[in-house]
Amino acid sequence: MRSVGHRLRLLALAGVAVCLVGRDIAQAQMNDSGDLSIELVDPKVLRICADPRNLPFSNDKGEGFENKIGELFAEKLQKKLDYMYFPQATGFVRVTLGSHRCDVIMGFPQGDDLAQGTNPYYRTAYALITKQGSDLDEVTTLEDERLKGKHIGIVAGTPPATNMAANGLMGNAKPYPLMIDTRYDSSAEAMVNDLAKGEIDAGILWGPMAGFYAKKANPPLHVTPLVKETRGPKLVYRIGMGVRPADQNWKRQLNHLIQENQTSINKILLDFGVPLLDENDQLIRAEAVTKSP
Repeated sequence: MRSVGHRLRLLALAGVAVCLVGRDIAQAQMNDSGDLSIELVDPKVLRICADPRNLPFSNDKGEGFENKIGELFAEKLQKKLDYMYFPQATGFVRVTLGSHRCDVIMGFPQGDDLAQGTNPYYRTAYALITKQGSDLDEVTTLEDERLKGKHIGIVAGTPPATNMAANGLMGNAKPYPLMIDTRYDSSAEAMVNDLAKGEIDAGILWGPMAGFYAKKANPPLHVTPLVKETRGPKLVYRIGMGVRPADQNWKRQLNHLIQENQTSINKILLDFGVPLLDENDQLIRAEAVTKSP
């Protein structure tokens, strides 16, 4: 949902091979007691696999919401926090988690088989971004006739591109690259800048990116989660954390942390503008952060 088509960004992890070694299975069998010393690179350190320049998710200055959740978990675990940074594109899982250089990917789509997922800690969707007060800020689905003939920005290869094609919207679309080196480029930032300049009429971004950049824009942009699609794939996803397939006790500990700290996690996400959805596809507001995704 990185590149956040897949991380997605989230869908940008597609095609990456996970490096699995036979010792993982043996270690899992030895580790039934709950001891994390075998599963983790260093049981005294929370080692996170992260992108060095991929806001709003993470950066090497600790400014992303995944950084903030990492700080929260490190405090709860009473561990030192450390990162293994690598651009989240082809090879990310293999080079980081798969190579035992870190122990958790903080944002991982439910159902992705590149790693083992924890329980989800938020639910969100791709979103339509428009200028406030435009004739498109009341559009809630890509099937809306008001989008016909409009120039719409879309990250190539992401799920909503299929929905756009199904609704005849690709003829005037402006594509932005999915697989990029985030140290130098940002498709989301480029799309928002083009919208501000009037080069496109609307854009479609993965929810966390849409909310973050819309909030930063001056004036702020309008964000509509695309939860009403009937053509093409559903654009709503659950996001958890990714661990190695053998790391069962570590996964259970992370699940416990998510459950115990959901209110604090929701607050962090909402502070970054992430459009959080409940199970009925309704937005979770700041005053209702006690709800779980």
